Amino acid sequence: MIRYIDNHRERFGVEPICKVLPIAPATYYEHKDLECNPERRSDRAKQDELLEPEIQRIWKENFEVYGVKKVWRQMNREGFDVARCTVGRLMKRLGLEGVTRGPKKHWTTLPDDSLARPADLVNRAFTASRPNQLWVADITFVATWSGFVHVAFVVDVFARMIVGWRVSRSLKTDLVLDALEQALWSRATTDELIHHSDRGCQYLSIHYTEKLAEAGIESSVGSVGDSYDNALAETINGLYKTEVIRKRGPWKTIDEVEYATLEWVDWFNHRRLLEPIGNIPPAEYELMYYQQLEESSAAA
Repeated sequence: MIRYIDNHRERFGVEPICKVLPIAPATYYEHKDLECNPERRSDRAKQDELLEPEIQRIWKENFEVYGVKKVWRQMNREGFDVARCTVGRLMKRLGLEGVTRGPKKHWTTLPDDSLARPADLVNRAFTASRPNQLWVADITFVATWSGFVHVAFVVDVFARMIVGWRVSRSLKTDLVLDALEQALWSRATTDELIHHSDRGCQYLSIHYTEKLAEAGIESSVGSVGDSYDNALAETINGLYKTEVIRKRGPWKTIDEVEYATLEWVDWFNHRRLLEPIGNIPPAEYELMYYQQLEESSAAA
């Protein structure tokens, strides 16, 4: 309203405009006086002016997906002493909001009951006390103008770290094998590690099971065959679809999807705040674990 009055006051005058708009002339003149004399503004107004660009920066740096809670937590991590309600008020003023997940659609890889299936060693208990204790793997798909592409992820349960991923036009075993190879390359050891997946034929293939055995990894496959059997991997897929695919689409080519996935995985692992691990990034959570190990060894 202030801007509208500024633009039309020469033609109509301030008081006639204020009679039509829900604003008193005194309010308008007070606002203009504060613009000319910013030192008269309240402490809250001065603080708002300082906080608004920081809120915008944090929101943009995090793929424009953070809502009030995540922006507020990140500001606290950066040393800003600000209340959550203040962040919420300013984000509303700036027109910023986080992404919201749509209705869940459960997709699974095609089962093949003719293949030998390992036992379910997880039984829907997706917890780990250390890195490289339990990995979960799953596949999701992305629609592009040139057809569907498929994305495979391997996730370390301890810190929700994405340790392997691959994008491909094909659902053949090479897709999940490439993601597994990346995971094996990124980790120093796989001793006493369990790999859990759904009953998709890609994960039960001879080549895949041989690769797990070669690395000394014990295979586990969901026994029932619904989304809850691989719930943590489904959660990561859901975040990926919400924060990248639906928000930044439509997608033209597989190359666009692959580059966006690369950016998102790097952000997810090193900067995204995850509530289940204490609202810190996965890489930081793992680093804390290894630092505690070193401190315990030094103390002993």
